[in-house]
Amino acid sequence: MKPRVLGMILAGGQGSRLAPLTQKRSKPAVPFGSKYRIIDFAINNFINSGVFSIYVLTQYKAQSLTEHIQRGWRFGTFLSDYFITLVPAQMYRIEELGPVWYRGTADAVYQNMHLIDNYEADYVAIFSGDHIYKMNVEHMLQKHIETRADVTIAAYPMPQEQAHQFGVMHVDANWRVTDFLEKPKDPPSIPGQPGTSLTSMGNYIFSRRALEELLETNMGAGESGFDFGGDVIPRALSDGYNVMAYDFHRNPIPGQVGPNTYWRDVGTLDAYYEANMDLVSINPEFDIYNPEWTLRTSSEFSPPAKFVHESDGRKGQAFNTIMAGGAIISGGTVRDSILARNVRTHSYSLVESSVLFEDVEVGRHAHLRRCIVDKNVVIPPGTKIGLNLEEDRARGFTVTDNGVVVVPKGYTF
Repeated sequence: MKPRVLGMILAGGQGSRLAPLTQKRSKPAVPFGSKYRIIDFAINNFINSGVFSIYVLTQYKAQSLTEHIQRGWRFGTFLSDYFITLVPAQMYRIEELGPVWYRGTADAVYQNMHLIDNYEADYVAIFSGDHIYKMNVEHMLQKHIETRADVTIAAYPMPQEQAHQFGVMHVDANWRVTDFLEKPKDPPSIPGQPGTSLTSMGNYIFSRRALEELLETNMGAGESGFDFGGDVIPRALSDGYNVMAYDFHRNPIPGQVGPNTYWRDVGTLDAYYEANMDLVSINPEFDIYNPEWTLRTSSEFSPPAKFVHESDGRKGQAFNTIMAGGAIISGGTVRDSILARNVRTHSYSLVESSVLFEDVEVGRHAHLRRCIVDKNVVIPPGTKIGLNLEEDRARGFTVTDNGVVVVPKGYTF
């Protein structure tokens, strides 16, 4: 019989380093690539891999994410095992503590073990909801089964100087994990590969029995650790469970030529901006146009994009740009940019290397360069943003280390 696989997406992150984009929404709900939300990539990975039973665990600032899932992600009611269901933190009563919120990634799953029991899962795929990547989960599951693993961790080689932000693993010749360090100050390198560390992507497949035992040991017995990386995985190693690493670079994506090497933790504004800008390059590293790996999102009934005016000095035109439905380029120029639904740029305006969210309006003669503009912002005529960073700071805009200017949602000039 085909194994029963339950998908659980951890989507409760605050995303404080992405502020002000996360001022009123969680990190997984942040828009990306013109028409998507960050969480869409985790959901698509499950669906494209044949995992159709999915719980999305939410906590912080969840309203925007809730509306996105409820409006755009549904299978219908005919097949009971096909569902995408939101699971908000419900403050279950913990012995001696009373009601508590999710205290960490592992605790979020522990408080919802009844969902795993009700589904009668054989395996539980627990994935992060705030990264940009494609992953064939079925292939990872087959490796988990073949190696008789209790836990399998998706692994990604990363420059050593960046690895301190993640869990770092040691593996043997068979990719069995021998040690796991959560966010070490001095990350060890891969033997024979100086300057590179093997990091955890925060994606796990557990055999159900092992998951139940480990969570009961860590949380049910009153242990203080509530995260998979910092607590449960080290416990699994010390207790003798079979913990395997899965080489993400060997993950096959239908329709994609070459190894699967793209994975981005867009946890900072600069990382988020650069990931968006990659999409408008001639040959982007992350291909959103692969027909064999469809990237779905919520359907919005917006009209087609439109370009108007064609006269000297007043042409509606765009170059190396991605636009969603309803965008109108009215006599202005857009270069190397990402435009979401219903963006409008007026005559003689210039938008360069920028990310504009829904319902942004750019006035006549305005000039934007290297900006991220959140929803519902009207840029007055003649306004310049991104050309003088001191003036931008004086307006109260966030300016990143790399000089990207972020205009918050609903900002009034």
